[in-house]
Amino acid sequence: MNKTRALVLRAPGTNCDVEAAFAFETAGADVSMVHIGELIRRDKELKDYQIMVLPGGFTYGDDLGSGKVIANEISVKLGDDVKLFVENGCLIIGICNGFQILVKSGLLPDPAALNKIQKTTLTNNDSGKFECRWVNLKVNPDSKCIFTRGIDKMYLPVAHGEGKFVADKEALNSVDMAVQYADGNDVPTMSYPENPNGSLNCIAGICDSSGRIFGLMPHPERFISGSQHPRWTGERLREQGDGFKIFQNAVDWIKHL
Repeated sequence: MNKTRALVLRAPGTNCDVEAAFAFETAGADVSMVHIGELIRRDKELKDYQIMVLPGGFTYGDDLGSGKVIANEISVKLGDDVKLFVENGCLIIGICNGFQILVKSGLLPDPAALNKIQKTTLTNNDSGKFECRWVNLKVNPDSKCIFTRGIDKMYLPVAHGEGKFVADKEALNSVDMAVQYADGNDVPTMSYPENPNGSLNCIAGICDSSGRIFGLMPHPERFISGSQHPRWTGERLREQGDGFKIFQNAVDWIKHL
């Protein structure tokens, strides 16, 4: 059986690409690190892959806002390729800066809005500072998200300055909330620092209506092994970290198409 083919998209300022690639490789995928310039020049083709990964970082220095420059490149220069990729049933995951890119390109919450009116965004944290901490997450059991199937809760790190999810009333009421910030009792919360940025409806991640496009601010690729937990030496932890199943779900889903 051929391996699942995943593309990790890189650009100037990407800094979580290696971790994301390793996570998918560990889950059994064949991973290629591809610079966005290679896709724009057609040196490599998006249609040759089944999963596109938009990793964390600070693409183009976030000079026009977090993820805005590469979001424009994707929507304007690669729009037709991305639309075909989505229509063919492939998967897309955006982590942190990748989530910002998905929202600002229009791919989330509705890929039909690519390069059209943006009704949601990710903006400055309510704390007014960069938040780097571990958070509890509650997975929405009613979400259609393929990546979070079989997961009830997670404990993952965040590292961002612009992670507050905001939307107009219509979009907020209709968005598929895949993951929410939660307290120690696994109850979604708006309280700081459990909710590190003040996201409306405690939103940490959303997906599109098909469940195949998923964006989240926390970093699952930074906790795929138990030894990456901040208290791994003092607690009995299973071998796999909480983030690993996100990548395994994606690979398994492609395998069973």
